[in-house]
Amino acid sequence: MEMDRIAQMGLDAHRVFSVITARDQEGNVVRRERIEHRNRPIMLEQLARFPKDTEVVLESSFGWGWISDTLAAAGLKPCLANSRKVAAWRKARGLAKSNRKDADLLSELPSEKQRWWEVWLASREVRDQREWLRYRMSLVAVQTRLKNQIHAILHRHGIVQDYSDLFGREGRRFLNILVAPKQQTLRDSARDTLKGYLQLLDQVRRQIAGVTRKIRSQLQRTPIGERLRSIPGIGWILAYTILAEIGEIERFRNAKHLASYSLMVPLADDSGEPLSPDEPPQGRHVGLIGRRTLKWAFIEAAHGAVRKGGRFRELYDRRTQGGKKDRNRGYIVVGRELSHVVYVCWKKERNYMENPPGRPCPKAKKLNRRKSRPGTGRPS
Repeated sequence: MEMDRIAQMGLDAHRVFSVITARDQEGNVVRRERIEHRNRPIMLEQLARFPKDTEVVLESSFGWGWISDTLAAAGLKPCLANSRKVAAWRKARGLAKSNRKDADLLSELPSEKQRWWEVWLASREVRDQREWLRYRMSLVAVQTRLKNQIHAILHRHGIVQDYSDLFGREGRRFLNILVAPKQQTLRDSARDTLKGYLQLLDQVRRQIAGVTRKIRSQLQRTPIGERLRSIPGIGWILAYTILAEIGEIERFRNAKHLASYSLMVPLADDSGEPLSPDEPPQGRHVGLIGRRTLKWAFIEAAHGAVRKGGRFRELYDRRTQGGKKDRNRGYIVVGRELSHVVYVCWKKERNYMENPPGRPCPKAKKLNRRKSRPGTGRPS
């Protein structure tokens, strides 16, 4: 039977359907099939007919999470391919893009000698953490838009206010006076509009407070959350962001790999022209392909760590000449150092220490081994 010959598969996923191409050990196409998404039980039955533990490669495009869960539930082994690399591979081979050809291309990937195409497939728990994180980020974005709309109404009608925080206690009392029924400072249209924005803002703030409590309770149940919070500049939200975006620290070879993934490593794009020692480097910028949310988290943590002083403040001052020049680059340097500290604290399962103990002298370690060795005539 053709099902028994299947050794590897590729799945090209879309919103309402997917296309599967199955190959045998020699790389020949054995079967092509269209999978509908509307009826999940029928979809599961179709996938369960394929041989168990067969690798199925799908791209890391939108919606890959639930599809990989369905593949795993059917007894298959989902593998995630980098969409950018697959697109570049397709273009280099001069292939047209279609549902069938995309599935055929993905089904060839398991036969590659090196798995250059593969990216980490996040577990369901990590994806749930990221879901809460994205939800809170979207609520904060809505809150910012509402605040901007309120500022625009005041500016449009010539209302001048000197509050440092218009949405603090005193500023909110001022806004409540403006929307009072008998207040004549604003016309009826502006007053009703401002009142509606304030009601929406209150609702969004309650939603943000609720999801923040949820995030905080989840973080308190994980030991790594407390270790991350021991690092200067990292609070509840930043610790949860780093935890959710990294997922598993074991997938990074070293601290430099994590820094690169976090877009905290400058990339050179020099033209080859010699520069004077006093001239800043040209064409260098932090990476573009990686986790932008991690980049934001480490930059925010760098600002907090610099304010707290200590070794991170010294690093910032040394890079910026006391904050006089290249301050943004200084925060990038501190953020990169924080990513290294996060890697060590997470990997070694230790809390942050401002003054860690020094490394033992190699000669002293060698002498101690000789002392403890039996038959050397030295006390053990």
